Amino acid sequence: QVQLVESGGGLVQPGGSLRLSCAASGFTFSSYLMSWVRQPPGKGLEWVSDINSGGGSTHYADSVKGRFTISRDNAKNTVYLQMNSLKPDDTAVYFCAKDWYSPSRYWGQGTQVTVSS
Repeated sequence: QVQLVESGGGLVQPGGSLRLSCAASGFTFSSYLMSWVRQPPGKGLEWVSDINSGGGSTHYADSVKGRFTISRDNAKNTVYLQMNSLKPDDTAVYFCAKDWYSPSRYWGQGTQVTVSS
């Protein structure tokens, strides 16, 4: 079955950096667009970024453009999110997702990112 396991979250000061990882299994990872989405406290899910199956095309929400970088390693079935210049508004649970634009979307259990001094 599909499994997505996120890691790398934590508490960081404003201006700091974190690198999130998402290990995928149970499907042909290299064939799928992968996304990162997040859920701030008390709010709904919001799309952050996605990367196409080959890794050559990426997209970002305006709120993170220039600060976050998505990448993937198809040999390791892993997608990453490098987050720099973090702000308190980036505080959220971060999820990686498969098929985000499809009714069959699936996402993992998430990893908490807290940006606070």
